[in-house]
Amino acid sequence: MQQFTPIKEGKVREVYDIGDSLVIVATDRISAFDVILKNSIVKKGAILTQMSKFWFDYTKDVVRNHMISTDVKDMPEFFRNDKFDGNSMMCRKLTMLPIECIVRGYITGSGWASYKENGTVCGIKLPEGLKESQKLPEPIYTPSTKAELGLHDENISFERSIDVLEEKFPGHGEEYAAQIKDLTLALYKKCADYAYGKGIIIADTKFEFGLDENGNVVLGDEMLTPDSSRFWPLEGYEAGKGQPSFDKQFVRDWLKANPDSGYLLPDEVVAKTVDKYKEAFALLTGRNFD
Repeated sequence: MQQFTPIKEGKVREVYDIGDSLVIVATDRISAFDVILKNSIVKKGAILTQMSKFWFDYTKDVVRNHMISTDVKDMPEFFRNDKFDGNSMMCRKLTMLPIECIVRGYITGSGWASYKENGTVCGIKLPEGLKESQKLPEPIYTPSTKAELGLHDENISFERSIDVLEEKFPGHGEEYAAQIKDLTLALYKKCADYAYGKGIIIADTKFEFGLDENGNVVLGDEMLTPDSSRFWPLEGYEAGKGQPSFDKQFVRDWLKANPDSGYLLPDEVVAKTVDKYKEAFALLTGRNFD
């Protein structure tokens, strides 16, 4: 049996090169504030992978994505065991674009902090009088750079995103920047409308795109998971305050309240985090995660 080792390890994922495609494994690690926590969140990787699969299937009419299969039977024998079953996705190889495509439909988090200070979010002027967690008149696109492990992403303007892409793809910067902005907004609107009907508000999220062998823009990475998005329950939603969430904001809030934790979560926080992820999965897909 051929053995494989990761060609890349991120904060929570491992990437394996299997020749003409990749296998991306979502581990049970969890990160917050760009730090990998000492705990594992059991089944988290499988929930994230299956949620991404759901969204990739749902949005394939908007843009082609990199997913080939989440069934380990379609992968080399090395992956056909419990370690990889459910949390692995075989994907097309892409040349990734060096931009995090962030879209915000509601004002919260760092965006709310910035708005209170100067009325803008990532340099975009917003109407006066907005409340915390309020829905924006229209979703806004706020791209950022993609930082290496241990470094922080940097918010940039749309104009700067053109320059960043032009540096890597001379003659195509403006074209790619416009495409990924339009696709980000289209994906968000379609999925946010769907989620709202299922009882979940998608406050914000991020997408990543790459190029296939023909230079076509393809959706890659993960998609609309609790690790890459803010999910709020629609029930009880009220602008003017922070919202309970289905995502790892719960972990972030606990860490903020316990600065001396050494990034080690108590068992009850781990258990509640798993339950939050499972609840979001069930609401969005109509299936209980087993």
